[in-house]
Amino acid sequence: MAKTILITGATDGIGLETAKLLAAGGHRVLLHGRSAAKLEAAAAAAGGEVETYQADLSSLAQTEALAKAVGAVHGHLDVLINNAGVFKTPQPETADGLDVRFMVNTLAPYRLTRRLLPLMGSKGRVINLSSAAQAPVDPAALGGPLLASDMDAYAQSKLAITMWSRAMAAELPQGPAVIAVNPGSLLASKMVKEGFGVAGNDLSIGAELLAAMAVSPEFADVSGRYYDNDAGRFGDPHPDALDAGKTASVVAGVEAALDSLDQSAGN
Repeated sequence: MAKTILITGATDGIGLETAKLLAAGGHRVLLHGRSAAKLEAAAAAAGGEVETYQADLSSLAQTEALAKAVGAVHGHLDVLINNAGVFKTPQPETADGLDVRFMVNTLAPYRLTRRLLPLMGSKGRVINLSSAAQAPVDPAALGGPLLASDMDAYAQSKLAITMWSRAMAAELPQGPAVIAVNPGSLLASKMVKEGFGVAGNDLSIGAELLAAMAVSPEFADVSGRYYDNDAGRFGDPHPDALDAGKTASVVAGVEAALDSLDQSAGN
């Protein structure tokens, strides 16, 4: 049966390659990106039954608008793939004074997921892109100024999304499933090329896994787990993600940062 699937950050890299696979499989794919021109090109490249949604996830207002736009068209969403991510960027600070890695990699997907949960039934799936790069999270930094280095910000943001994925899965025992995944280290995405200066490995390594996670029965009952594609199996994330106290502190930090943004916007 065809599914309706939203992929953030779908104009290039793993997101676009995943979209191509899912569209070829007959699924309705909702492509998100920041650029209208890139979205148009991505839609043409993906083929099949696709729709495009433009939003900058470094902005909470645009993240909210994305959720509303999807909900205005679709009464049901089967799968959300929170793929959009930032590592190195010439603008590391958002307009609200946050580190853009925390905003795009951690906070925006949390808020987007919360807003879209009412569209997702018990059989739905939320697939969150983590990374092999995971570092202990300073909960206060989630809503604070820039961190000292790009890698530190990125690694903390990826552990943070892994931690809230596990917490949300525990909160939703009847579903939808919430899964965190390292799609593979140093895949040939723009982020890897710009951030590490290497060509990277075949994007299909990650795209094939994400497409399977979205629709395969193999991944129907794995909520709360972490998949490490470097090892090719489910495994344990960073030990902090297995610590209930540290996880609760990070989730509280995520919610506090988002509450502060809401208050600043007068929501």
